Amino acid sequence: MRQTGLRTGELAAQAGVNVETIRFYERRGLIQEPRRRSSGYREYPAEAVKVVRFIKRAQELGFTLREVQELLRLRDSQAAGCADVRAAASAKMKDIDRKIDTLRAMRGALEVLLDSCTRDGSTRECPILEAIERTDRKVRRA
Repeated sequence: MRQTGLRTGELAAQAGVNVETIRFYERRGLIQEPRRRSSGYREYPAEAVKVVRFIKRAQELGFTLREVQELLRLRDSQAAGCADVRAAASAKMKDIDRKIDTLRAMRGALEVLLDSCTRDGSTRECPILEAIERTDRKVRRA
């Protein structure tokens, strides 16, 4: 007779992740440790598929596992409201904006370095390598 729960491999397949991901999420407390069948296999409830998909989607949106854990807590809380979730999403968006600003600055600095390098000779006189080696000043945008 077929059990109603999902084994680890079945959960992983249905959620679109690998088995190690399921085990990792379980160790991190993102999914509850399931009951065990008499055979010793883990038996996850069908709801676990939705939870694992939720975790993966939140990660795709840039949330860290710690932040995902908080989203899951909010999702399951009777006391939490949509404003709490909106605040978490807003904080993540500000974090992403800061990272974008940092990446733009890095890109600009590299662009200046690339523009300064017109040589094809030895790397001993490469302006890019020289600029990277200088620790006393930042590369200035042109």
